[in-house]
Amino acid sequence: MWHFVSPKIVFGESALSSLEEINISRALVVTDHNLVEIGAIQPALECIRKTGCEMLVFDHVSPDPTLESVELGTAVANDFQPDWIIGLGGGSPMDTAKAIWVLYERPDLIPAMINPFIKLGLREKSRLITIPTTSGTGADVTWAIVLTDTENNRKMGLGNRENAADIALVDPALASSMPPRLTADTGLDALTHAVEGFICTWHTDITDGLCLNAAREIFQNLPVAYEAAQADNPQQECYTAAREKMHNAATSAGLGFGNAMASLAHAMGHVLGSVFHIPHGRAVGLCLPYTIEFAARGEDPSRITILAEMLGIKGEKSSAGLTLAAALRDLAREVENPLSLEELGLDQKEFQQVLEKMVDDAFNDTQIITAPRAPSYQELEKLFLAAYSGQPVEF
Repeated sequence: MWHFVSPKIVFGESALSSLEEINISRALVVTDHNLVEIGAIQPALECIRKTGCEMLVFDHVSPDPTLESVELGTAVANDFQPDWIIGLGGGSPMDTAKAIWVLYERPDLIPAMINPFIKLGLREKSRLITIPTTSGTGADVTWAIVLTDTENNRKMGLGNRENAADIALVDPALASSMPPRLTADTGLDALTHAVEGFICTWHTDITDGLCLNAAREIFQNLPVAYEAAQADNPQQECYTAAREKMHNAATSAGLGFGNAMASLAHAMGHVLGSVFHIPHGRAVGLCLPYTIEFAARGEDPSRITILAEMLGIKGEKSSAGLTLAAALRDLAREVENPLSLEELGLDQKEFQQVLEKMVDDAFNDTQIITAPRAPSYQELEKLFLAAYSGQPVEF
């Protein structure tokens, strides 16, 4: 038996305007300060104001959301007493909003207690709306919550099916001004979700279609969206169409992997993000080709072969993993992302000093559970070393 969890999703042009149809009395908007400073969230805030509700903006969210920011936001929620909480931004504000919502409804819990095996009993005080401003994380439609424990320098994978949003508003206009680097990073994040959601051991017939289509759309549209981010006239029809396709693909990939699982690239990427503060999409996208090469050398690489065929990636079936990994590297290079941690600029000595901790943390990450080929401790260490040096995986 499987569960499929999804919010109500409103997507496409003017999706934001549907806010005016929601009965909101008091809205707590959870976002980050940078988005406020550059005015990127003003269209959403204007739509919220049109509802006539009282609104409070909480913008103390960091790029890797921390337990401290969640605790601060929960205190704000307890004081303001919202009937709707709105996560507005990238994955960090949306994950923070989910955690604040749970702790606002359940003051008896601490973040570490949010897990899939308890009954939360949410929606007694408030409900949740998610509004993504980037095309990558899928956090608008997943129930996962990723927070950073700064004391132990690690990322925590939390969440419960009940804390999926009530409504996700996926409006491509909000992502139309993403700069090139953010376009590339979030796009590769969405691609990693789609690929890992398809090859992980918890994939299903329902999630397969979402992941396959998302992967196809991203391969086709990410280079165009990246070009749009650099263009003098980003409003050309081909650019706006690619941006919309990427925004929808990110949500589709989120629904797919959120109802299956991610895999080894996420286990490694979470660690790289917490230790070296590499943006999440850049970290998982960099790791993905290495983990594909590793999985393809397992006992049953058939899912990788099917994925390569469905994406139209040409090559011999016997070497589908290598061919897919090469295509992933070609795409990353096309959007000017590094292919190794050394190329990213990480100091080798510093990397070696924390290698044991990184392997330990990745080995205990929840996303490693569904890897199509489970690595040993030594193999995981070798994967990190390969990702550092850029050497192909031949073990």
